[in-house]
Amino acid sequence: MISRYARPEMAELFSDHTRYATWVRVEVLAAQAQAHLGIVPEAALADIRRAAVPTTARVAELERERDHEMLSFLAAFCEDIPGESARWVHLGMTSYDLVDTAGGHILARATDLLLAAAARLRRALADKAVEHWNTACIGRTHGVHAEPTTFGHKLATFAFAVDRGVRRLRAAREAVAVGTISGSVGTYALIDPYVETYVCDELGLGVEQAPSQVVARDRHAQLVQAVATLGACVEQFALELRLLQRTEVREVEERRTSCYQGSSAMPHKRNPTTSERLCGLARLLRGHVGAMLEDVALWHERDLSHSSVERVVVPDSMMVGHYQACAATELLETLEVFGDRMRVAIDHTGGLVYSSVVLADALRQGMEREKAYRMIQAAANASAATDADFGTALASAGIDAGPLRPERFFGHHHVILDRLESLRDMEDRAG
Repeated sequence: MISRYARPEMAELFSDHTRYATWVRVEVLAAQAQAHLGIVPEAALADIRRAAVPTTARVAELERERDHEMLSFLAAFCEDIPGESARWVHLGMTSYDLVDTAGGHILARATDLLLAAAARLRRALADKAVEHWNTACIGRTHGVHAEPTTFGHKLATFAFAVDRGVRRLRAAREAVAVGTISGSVGTYALIDPYVETYVCDELGLGVEQAPSQVVARDRHAQLVQAVATLGACVEQFALELRLLQRTEVREVEERRTSCYQGSSAMPHKRNPTTSERLCGLARLLRGHVGAMLEDVALWHERDLSHSSVERVVVPDSMMVGHYQACAATELLETLEVFGDRMRVAIDHTGGLVYSSVVLADALRQGMEREKAYRMIQAAANASAATDADFGTALASAGIDAGPLRPERFFGHHHVILDRLESLRDMEDRAG
């Protein structure tokens, strides 16, 4: 992933240095476990512990000679260990015992970063929703005015969507935070299962229940799917903001700094660039899901077709998902909301958006449904055709609509607010 769409703390987790440092940690833990079993001498274990993490440059240099990253890493690592002690490194292990166990640890840390960012977004959405709970605005279906709602209600919808995304991510973290140290085809032929248990416990990982040579790849697919689904929820929020920032609507606006320039040719432009970027990144995340699902089915105990895909897709998905959640929070926290423009939009059709309450009132007063619907629809059509006030058109048809105000729609709105407050309370208890 290019640095433009990666926050440093997430990018660092997927750096070569972090990968090699984690590989070293797994090798040291495995040697410790074998020392507990009386296999690795204590003096050798001390030498292994003292060894430095190989540099990326040295591993790359050796890889040009060997064409195998793991063997190159091990050679570089063992250069810093006396020969008699170096022979105990990687004892009984295969490459993916190291790759997948270290990978499970890195992915658990990366998912924790993303979960924290998603939780901040969820809280920001909930807080802003409460702030604007009574900011009336028009609800739109099919892009057309429907009934009044509130901007807070809109944001609550997104807060609960992100909450579901957080729950999916937690489940995916549990699935992917596993390791295996079980040998070439997962039979523990040359290594005691205690080593696997010890290493995974030290790293906070679960154990693959029936290993082959690798950890099952449906786990990684589940994580990338969860990230992509969260990304789609962010996109849903960002798309709404894009639509509300159109010039003829302008109910909200991304905050601009004095440095902002929206167009190289048109100095007046104030484009919804952050919202657009969030939507574009969601497309990237969705595109990665298919590739990860292709990685689930490998030949026999394992082939190498998944490796190249994962080297690109997994880091990119985690970095993009994290960047997207952070940027969405920052956008929301500085968002300008124009309540007066929202009220103008409600009044734009001269009262047509109140047709449903007029119909409900007529039915309660005993009018037959089809007759009431047709009379109100005819008045609405006449109002739309002539730009006449809807209430006046209704009066001409013999229907007394009474006062038409947005508050007519909010009699039970507190039910949703109570649910939103419960979500915030749960966050406070969890935090």
